[in-house]
Amino acid sequence: MSADHDRWISTFLDMQAAELGAASNTRLAYGRDLLDFAGWLERRHSSFATVERADIEAYLIACDAQGLSKATRARRLSAIRQLYRFAFEEGWRSENPGLRIKGPGRSVTLPKTLEWHQVEALLTAAKTSGRTAFETTRNICLMELIYATGMRVSELVELPVAAARGGPAMILVRGKGDKERMVPLSPPAKSALADWLIARDTAEEAAVKTGLKPSRFLFPGRGAAGHVTRQQMFVLLKSIAARAGLDPDAVTPHTLRHAFATHLLAGGADLRVIQTLLGHADLSTTEIYTHVLDKHLKALVLDHHPLARKAAGEKLDKRDAT
Repeated sequence: MSADHDRWISTFLDMQAAELGAASNTRLAYGRDLLDFAGWLERRHSSFATVERADIEAYLIACDAQGLSKATRARRLSAIRQLYRFAFEEGWRSENPGLRIKGPGRSVTLPKTLEWHQVEALLTAAKTSGRTAFETTRNICLMELIYATGMRVSELVELPVAAARGGPAMILVRGKGDKERMVPLSPPAKSALADWLIARDTAEEAAVKTGLKPSRFLFPGRGAAGHVTRQQMFVLLKSIAARAGLDPDAVTPHTLRHAFATHLLAGGADLRVIQTLLGHADLSTTEIYTHVLDKHLKALVLDHHPLARKAAGEKLDKRDAT
């Protein structure tokens, strides 16, 4: 990649972090998308500094030809638009070629979730997971917390231990863009947290005696991150799902987050409250759970309402008669 392209992307990403508080995962996604666009331009002997609106549109057509999804193409266009808005404001470009380009739109897909009995099976399976009593106690706490709070997996594994001290009824969570929010703990989550703190602190005291530094994280890890990683959490969930007799592919930290929101909504929680608990900046992001619930309620009616069963039976009778 040319030095100019590298400078444009790195300066833009620095701005995203410093001025907008963009999370590292967001910056990584923007970086990947802009690197792909830069490579495409270089193969056509063009550059960020000389690109025109027609070039951006041609790039989007090329992305479509590669079979990239609408969501991926929309995200790439968003990254390009933001780059040129920044370049225009910085005076790198006298005009913004990213204006008035119609995006591909996004396919509306409902988030995958879990039924309560499936979550219950996961929580039960966690009680017999782990190679040692220490791991089992940790796994129970991880599972109880992620379902009870709806935290993102990164928020959960990066929790500082200080946030959990003193038997709190609520935990302070630092989310996307360093925004903070309070999430309440259910009685089972509080109990699991108390048990884990005892086991964790005992292990930490033993580690300190060997010369190791105490960890500031609630869930310490031996890797460079210093805490249990996202990848370890994914693997753990797959293992517990298999132990619970569920399809491991259907169980992820995100499906548990979706289950938290959907089950709250089904229980009568206000949408604004759920928005706050999930840390959504826009209510429209939270509103998708109403569609999940609508779909679930429709299925319940069709499966259990006597008139629905009668209608289904009449259809079968007509088929048998032909």
